[in-house]
Amino acid sequence: METEASHMLQAALEQMDDIIAGSKAAAMDCSSSVLDLGSGGSCGSGSSGGPCGPLQVLQLAEDLKLALDLQPGPEQRDSLRNQLPAGTVQTLMDWLGGEVNLCSPANNETYQERLLRLEGDKESLVLQVSVLTDQVEAQGEKIRDLESSLEEHRQKLASTEEMLQQELMNRTSLETQKLDLMDEVSYLKLKLQGVTDSVCLLQDLLQETKQLRSKVEELEDEKSQNERRLRETKVPHTHTHTHTHTHTHTHTHTHGEVTLRPPVRDLKTPFSEWSPEQVSDWLEDIGLGQYAVLARQWVSGGRTLLSASPQELEKELAMKNPLHRKKLQLRLRTAGGSGGGRPEKSAELDHIWVTRWLDDIGLPQYKDQFNEGRVDGQMLQYLTVNDLLFLKVTSQLHHLSIRSALQVLHLNHFDPDCLKRRPGSESGVSPGDVLQWSNHRVMEWLRSVDLAEYAPNLRGSGVHGGLIILEPRFGADALALLLNISPQKTLLRRHLGSNFSSLVGPAAARRKAEGQGAPGSTLSVTAKVKPKKLGFPHLAQLRRRRPDESTDYVCPMDTSPPALNGEPPRPHAAFRGLSPILDREPDRRGDRDRDQVGPLDSRAGSSP
Repeated sequence: METEASHMLQAALEQMDDIIAGSKAAAMDCSSSVLDLGSGGSCGSGSSGGPCGPLQVLQLAEDLKLALDLQPGPEQRDSLRNQLPAGTVQTLMDWLGGEVNLCSPANNETYQERLLRLEGDKESLVLQVSVLTDQVEAQGEKIRDLESSLEEHRQKLASTEEMLQQELMNRTSLETQKLDLMDEVSYLKLKLQGVTDSVCLLQDLLQETKQLRSKVEELEDEKSQNERRLRETKVPHTHTHTHTHTHTHTHTHTHGEVTLRPPVRDLKTPFSEWSPEQVSDWLEDIGLGQYAVLARQWVSGGRTLLSASPQELEKELAMKNPLHRKKLQLRLRTAGGSGGGRPEKSAELDHIWVTRWLDDIGLPQYKDQFNEGRVDGQMLQYLTVNDLLFLKVTSQLHHLSIRSALQVLHLNHFDPDCLKRRPGSESGVSPGDVLQWSNHRVMEWLRSVDLAEYAPNLRGSGVHGGLIILEPRFGADALALLLNISPQKTLLRRHLGSNFSSLVGPAAARRKAEGQGAPGSTLSVTAKVKPKKLGFPHLAQLRRRRPDESTDYVCPMDTSPPALNGEPPRPHAAFRGLSPILDREPDRRGDRDRDQVGPLDSRAGSSP
């Protein structure tokens, strides 16, 4: 900007110099012509001998006007006009006969005045040039200051963006810690509720113990009084009769004390011979303590529960919840054998552990329903599609998530600590390791592949390692939908797909490609599972079987372990109602599965 202004001012000054130089030259020529006229020479008598210039013509006209004005009167003017040749008069008349500009050039100013004016304009322009040059330099300084300030602001913006990114990462980490703490608080609340119930039970037992102690003391006092009376009377027959009565009463009291405080699980006593108090305490232990009071009033022993039908349980114990009836039937089937029955490995997992398990597989929104249904590990093993619908689990993806999580439990023999919640120290991750990843561990993997901003979207999605490895229809596209990565972000989806393929391994990636390529096998993350409608051939079975006796298991007990490095068995076998491919198969496959599994009541006393 400064250079262009300097060039423009320099060009203007040069033009002014040329104009002034031209004016000076013209004035000098006119002066020389006047001198020539005064000396008697003509315009053609110059050194060059050439024609007169325009300025000389004008100067001669001015001289003629001045000479005429100097004449004393009009007679002398007429005398001079008469002396002019005819040709000269005609030329002057033709020249002056045209349009004449009556205004004098440059407002009647002389060349000297015009020259002085142009000199003043030049000095003014020079002054303006100096002022403009100073302004240009000042503006240049301001521009340089603004550029330095802009660079500082850019650096501050970059540092602010870096701090913002760090703050977002810290916030994500804090949110994850908050969720973990909330899960821990929920678990502690449930544990506190269980401890509170145990404390109430212990307080009742303590009160009952105090009452029994006071009765024992009364009986001891009565016994001592009777013995003193016997010694006073000294009647053999009466003494013998009183002693026998006292011994019998003491034995009755001793027997009553053993009955009132029995061990809850007497391994030497069959369940069918348990007393009502033992049965009620057993109900407290398995999480069905709300039915203990009615059980004391109804059952006469363990045999009553073993022979009770679901209708009787619903009527006598007011057990309206079908999941509670199913849980009681499963426990009775385990305890119904001789010697108290051998419990299954899944029976060691209580309903509080199941709520934490839901957190691990990414379905914490169903903890309240599962806790109300008292769903424990053994019920998970025999969980059916109807049970999940009763628990308000209607999402097809969530059904598949629970199914794959149950398969992982089967593979690990219902080990309560089989799922990995935190990254370990392993250098390489195999598909067998991914199979045991929890939902939180999958989120940690997303952070490790530069997708930390999308990791919180997996909360409540049901995505865990078992679903990623065992479900052939769950691929990178389904994961991208759950992460809310739009289809327009092709590079981001390609990055996720490549990392997903390297995570599951080539064998699982090939199975997923085959499963997703089958017609009608696309996995929709918004699809719902509806109850299965039975036709006329199934009406007889529907009359004989109650809804809570369905054998449409979410994860059948005879599921074989998948081959992680080879070809697995059919992924959706015995999983009707969730696979669009399987629903088109003949119903005889479902009948064959039911014949293999059988209802719960027909297999009482045997382990699946």
